[in-house]
Amino acid sequence: MSQVLAASTFPASTFKLNNGLTVIHQQMTATPVVVVDVWVRAGAIYEPDMWSGMAHFLEHMIFKGTDWIGPGVFDQVIESCGGVANAATSHDYAHFYITTAVHYLEETLHALGDLLLHATIPDGEFNRERDVVLEEIRQATDDPDWLSFQALMETVYARHPYSRSVLGTEAKIRSHSPQEMRRFHQSRYQPENMVVVIVGGVEEQQALDLINQAFSRFLPPTTYTHLYQVVQPQIHGIHRRELHLPYLEEARLTLAWTGPGVEQLRQAYGLDLLSSVIASGRTSRLVQKLREKLQLVHDICSDFSLQQESSLFTISALLEYKDLEKVEALICEEIHELMIEPISEAELRRSQRFLCNDYAFSTETPGQLAGLYGYYFTVAKPELAVTYPEQIQSFQPLELQNIVKELLNLENYAVMVVQP
Repeated sequence: MSQVLAASTFPASTFKLNNGLTVIHQQMTATPVVVVDVWVRAGAIYEPDMWSGMAHFLEHMIFKGTDWIGPGVFDQVIESCGGVANAATSHDYAHFYITTAVHYLEETLHALGDLLLHATIPDGEFNRERDVVLEEIRQATDDPDWLSFQALMETVYARHPYSRSVLGTEAKIRSHSPQEMRRFHQSRYQPENMVVVIVGGVEEQQALDLINQAFSRFLPPTTYTHLYQVVQPQIHGIHRRELHLPYLEEARLTLAWTGPGVEQLRQAYGLDLLSSVIASGRTSRLVQKLREKLQLVHDICSDFSLQQESSLFTISALLEYKDLEKVEALICEEIHELMIEPISEAELRRSQRFLCNDYAFSTETPGQLAGLYGYYFTVAKPELAVTYPEQIQSFQPLELQNIVKELLNLENYAVMVVQP
């Protein structure tokens, strides 16, 4: 069962416009800068398999203009106002953001709204941009970190869209058509799937008026066939996969477990805290044991990634190939220790301080806050974004011990080895 998280005071104001668009506004009077970050539930998990890579390709094509804004004109508008703009696509979302001075907000916001709502996806630009995306795929396949991560995702999420690369494959990208992309755009880029987050030196009514003007004329929604068997990603047994890359100088070992998605956020936060305990920072358990004392690894870290439908917990090490088996055994031994003996209060408090300080440092600027609120909108609810510190602080050793027993099963995990 999912647990209800403790309510924190949400410092921003949330509005639902008449057309169904969500707006989140937070004024920061001390800055003359404003950030607009538009998040859309239009990531790779919303693609049919035959359209793999479409969400990321569409991110590129959004900037190719509308009936009113030609290719390259948006960049000129932003740069002439001294602002910056960028975008990103993941499995759960796509988002587009601008940073500008307050007195240029109207001009830049109207341009951004027109791009997102009325992208024409011209045939000629589509074919030219396809080559850019294909080159991005080729560069990724030369990156050992990308190759390792993608192979791990395929191993962990074999029957789920998380297993597919956000970039797609060369064959799939070559098969896409402008007409298919327009259908995807008109289906996903609709007000119920979108939030406009605006943070900075702009007062509430001005922000709402400008957003109402810039995001008022959505295209008529369309549909497409999007069917995949929704299964909770789970690893049964120990799944091993190896990659051999001739240009590597040292081996890489990654152990991975799946965890709950946002429907069980309390457990997910527990895994984040355990990640810090196990291998985040010089005083963490595995860094001390495997790097500082035994010197079996050149580096080791643990990472936790929260996704909408499933979280991912990993422990990764750089090491000599001859030590792979020994290091894996010692990692498992440490997890077993956490199952049979709760961590000390001192160790818990250290990790809690580490994560809460990291959260504080990452929520200082308008851009950081806008990104945080938008991300939580796409995967859960924006109000949950500010519950993180109090949730982390409220964990006790026995609860973490139970999470280790339930989620870090030593009979069900994935192993990724990359070696020269």
